[in-house]
Amino acid sequence: MPVARFWRKIPQRYNLVGTECTTCGRRFFPPRTFCPDCRRTGVIEDHTFEGKGTVVTHTVIRSASDQFSQQTPYVLAIIKLDEGPQFTAQVICLPEEIRIGMRVKSVFRKVATEGNSGVIYYGTKFVPDEQS
Repeated sequence: MPVARFWRKIPQRYNLVGTECTTCGRRFFPPRTFCPDCRRTGVIEDHTFEGKGTVVTHTVIRSASDQFSQQTPYVLAIIKLDEGPQFTAQVICLPEEIRIGMRVKSVFRKVATEGNSGVIYYGTKFVPDEQS
């Protein structure tokens, strides 16, 4: 199986697809195969997140590897989704615009490129949610 097809077949790479324990209602991203609370009694199913959340904390990256150096400075934040999970993601805004408590929504964007003529990777980033 070619590498490009392998990456395309990972749902959470291009969507916010995680899992939910239907026993207790807890949701996970990235996906889990079992619930740490319910253990064997937990029933895990796929869950697609709406992609809206709040900035818990953030930092500004001013010096990055060659793969990301054209994008500097950029903002990385811990995002708490409205449905529960927290994870690190890039927020597309000016460094002076980011703030703790800012409402954000997910968008599909280019994440990285392998060299000048290499593979382009896409994934989820966040932008300020103007409607909140």
